[in-house]
Amino acid sequence: MMKSLQDALYNWLTIKVVCDARPDDSAARDTEMFFMQMLKDDHQVIIDSVTKTEPFYFVEYLLGDEMKKQRYPIELIDIMLDQIQLEPEKYKNIE
Repeated sequence: MMKSLQDALYNWLTIKVVCDARPDDSAARDTEMFFMQMLKDDHQVIIDSVTKTEPFYFVEYLLGDEMKKQRYPIELIDIMLDQIQLEPEKYKNIE
């Protein structure tokens, strides 16, 4: 189990951004589904929405019957995607 809900949301959002930019990347999609399941199973969280408004991503989620919101700096979340785009030959999609 991932220590904190904040860490779990951070990891999920980081890979979701990669998935959105690379819809054919099956490894990214599998990883995103893994983190989404972890959010559900370990933290009882259901993601409602993600919005991007400089300088943050905002994740709205349901925790029990309460709607909550967490924010993450865009530059922190986009690090993985930026790395992939800088060196795409290292991150070829493998079906």
